[in-house]
Amino acid sequence: MVQHLSNVTLSSLHRADGSATFSCNGYCIIGAVNGPIEVQRRDELPEEAAIDVVVRPAAGVGGVRERHIESIIQTTLRHVILISAHPRTLIQVTLQVVATPEDDSASGLHLQAASILPILPALLQTSLLALLSTSIPLSMTFTSTLVAVSKDETIVQDPSDQDLHMAASVHVLAFSSKGDLIVIESEGDFNIDIWEKVFEEARHICRGNELGNGDSEDISMSGQDATSLESSLREVMQEKVAKEQRWKESLA
Repeated sequence: MVQHLSNVTLSSLHRADGSATFSCNGYCIIGAVNGPIEVQRRDELPEEAAIDVVVRPAAGVGGVRERHIESIIQTTLRHVILISAHPRTLIQVTLQVVATPEDDSASGLHLQAASILPILPALLQTSLLALLSTSIPLSMTFTSTLVAVSKDETIVQDPSDQDLHMAASVHVLAFSSKGDLIVIESEGDFNIDIWEKVFEEARHICRGNELGNGDSEDISMSGQDATSLESSLREVMQEKVAKEQRWKESLA
């Protein structure tokens, strides 16, 4: 099964510098980015921008679970954003969970206790889409996927809630447009052989069959399989650029 970045809306919020709405695996996330903006002196970094990530759950208030997710996303974005281009400023990323799968939305308490892995790819992807909407300079893009391993060691792409409950292990991986693995979060029991299969499967989902030089520093996706998530991300941005170009031409 081929995964795509579907149900994406860029610039969905009018009072943010950039925003995106993204739906995936039963989750719907709205992301907003403001920045570079003035930063409080205690948070100021003399040679780079500070990044603040806030994750708001669909029900209740954020807790330890959300703080853990925020730290993962913040670390990832520091590798992606050209933070040295905006010293002594703040880039603020807010991610609001709007909808969750039925099993997770049954109660706020269950939501707080649930694994972070099912929702993590949607949050990571929304943060990137919102950043692309702001036109903040990035050193690269990335794509993220969720993979489950059944008890008979079958790799399951895009696992359902039932697949996740029955899985021996669950993994979230994100690959940069340069081909680097930048996020890896795993839960469950697995060995090195299973991990290698998970890595190859996730890389295929995100990067496709790499037709070009995987060591290239060029973030162009011309060497990517048209069925990959990365190619799908490129299509989303091409549509954004084409829409903006039509708007400029209509004013000319």
